[in-house]
Amino acid sequence: MKGRWAAGIPPRNFTWILAGQLAVSERPGGYARNHRRVRRQEEIIWLREQGFTRVVTLLASPHNLHAYEEEGLKWSQLPLPSGGDVTAELAELFTSIEQWLGAGERILVHQEELGDRVMGVVAAFLLWSGRIEDPPRAITVVERMLHRVMGSTGRELLTMLPPHPARPGPS
Repeated sequence: MKGRWAAGIPPRNFTWILAGQLAVSERPGGYARNHRRVRRQEEIIWLREQGFTRVVTLLASPHNLHAYEEEGLKWSQLPLPSGGDVTAELAELFTSIEQWLGAGERILVHQEELGDRVMGVVAAFLLWSGRIEDPPRAITVVERMLHRVMGSTGRELLTMLPPHPARPGPS
């Protein structure tokens, strides 16, 4: 590949959450019937060319994992169940993201589409990490970043916020 094609294309709905460190998008290549192999490859190439070091998928399925490997991107699969209490899964996800960010990694987090679940995860991470101190502010910040209104599914994730191991919980 040469020129413009060698640089790839950004994944749909790509948005920085922490500039130069943590971003979100829909699954590279699209989801369900919209998924296209060529587009997926171009989007993964773009991620690699932008210096991303890890893709974190919240999907339970192995979609795209082989494609990340083929393009030389590290990946981590931390499935987020669609219902029930996900406090333990959020604790593992947030601890991992914090460690990767501390190691200087550049991370993309995705699920099938960029919707309420990813919005809730991002808002919860900003709260958990201490970057934002109250839930209404976290919701507002994430809604502005992603140009969407967070629905009840995303807001519910904020009620499952795991305790941060280095900070005392609410009293």
